Amino acid sequence: MSREIRRRIAVASLASVVVASAVTACGSSSDGASGASADGGTYTVWDPYPQFDAGSAWVKLLESCGSRAGVRVKRTSFDTTDLTNKTLLAAQQSNSPDVLIVDNPVVSTLADAGVLTSTDENKIDTSEAEPNLLAAGQSGGKTYGTPIGANTLALYYNKDVLKAAGVDPASIKDWATLTATLAKVKATGNKGITFSAIGTEEGSFQFLPWFWGSGAKLTDLDSPQAVSAVSLWSDWLKKGYAPNSVINNTQTTSWQEFATGKFAFAENGTWQLANAKKTGFGYGTTAIPASSAGTAPAPTGGEFVTVPVQKNAGRYAASEKIVSCLTNSKNLLATDTTLSYIGPTKTVQAQQTARSAELKVWVQAVQAAKGRTSDDLGTKYPKISEELWGAMQAALTGAKSPQDALSAAQSAVSR
Repeated sequence: MSREIRRRIAVASLASVVVASAVTACGSSSDGASGASADGGTYTVWDPYPQFDAGSAWVKLLESCGSRAGVRVKRTSFDTTDLTNKTLLAAQQSNSPDVLIVDNPVVSTLADAGVLTSTDENKIDTSEAEPNLLAAGQSGGKTYGTPIGANTLALYYNKDVLKAAGVDPASIKDWATLTATLAKVKATGNKGITFSAIGTEEGSFQFLPWFWGSGAKLTDLDSPQAVSAVSLWSDWLKKGYAPNSVINNTQTTSWQEFATGKFAFAENGTWQLANAKKTGFGYGTTAIPASSAGTAPAPTGGEFVTVPVQKNAGRYAASEKIVSCLTNSKNLLATDTTLSYIGPTKTVQAQQTARSAELKVWVQAVQAAKGRTSDDLGTKYPKISEELWGAMQAALTGAKSPQDALSAAQSAVSR
């Protein structure tokens, strides 16, 4: 590995590698990365799905795709944070896996560090992937991998609470009609909307549909549009349409509030569909509205299937076959159903909505969504996000006005 790539990896991973190496300085070789494998027919796959054991459909699919590529697959699973740290450490040791499935915001960080090959190098076909989803894996004019699926945010609503307020969910088309609905709900003695505004990436993730839905851009945090988005949430708290608990809510605790049956709305994702069926009350979903009308762009969650850099470029051919197998329409449908993801291609999305009508709203949301690192933000995004959630917290707690909070955030990002 060249000195420049080593330097870039060190910059990307300094803090995480210090933590990871204290525990597992020699862990990568025992995890079976390709550089350490004596068997040229063995290809390593790392994924962030520790919930799936060796007998699961996911692991059987990995093994099947390996067989079709003429190799044996050795799979290792980590939780999302640990996977990023392990990947950066393995790259430093020239010991990367052959195929890496990683959270989409991390792709640009790994690409910038020189850890990943581009699709020009590995020949992965991305032609069927939806452009807005593929953009999360693009940096510097190149594409690094392909999405395996996506989740995003929408609004769950309680049918009984809205009926008591005399509101037809179909009438909610913009911020004005949503806010008017919250006022009607409060007047009935019920509660309006719950969401996560915690001071972490989770808070930014939940705020971005409102931020982007205002027309704001992450490169201009204190624009009038951005101020209007923060003011929307701040005003909801002041008027009692949203509880003060949102300031500390995670997406999980926010959902737990909605599950009490007293809230009209909860902002949450596809991953709560199974829990929604267990609430005991009638529910529906609707896309998050943009300020003036239409569907607000929500951030995409989900993973990319990527091919890390190898000493032996001849390995990329088999890696491409494995990736192509994992991401063909037949296998994507099964995998995305298992992961509660919306497919990254129109073909799979159509199959999903044909099977389940309730997924239409989620397909609509994913089609309007965008990656957090899109617009070529790449590795700039984490700093921007941190300042954004800090500004949001300052405004919601009353420590600063929305304008002052966002002006301070923009100033910090620009330094």
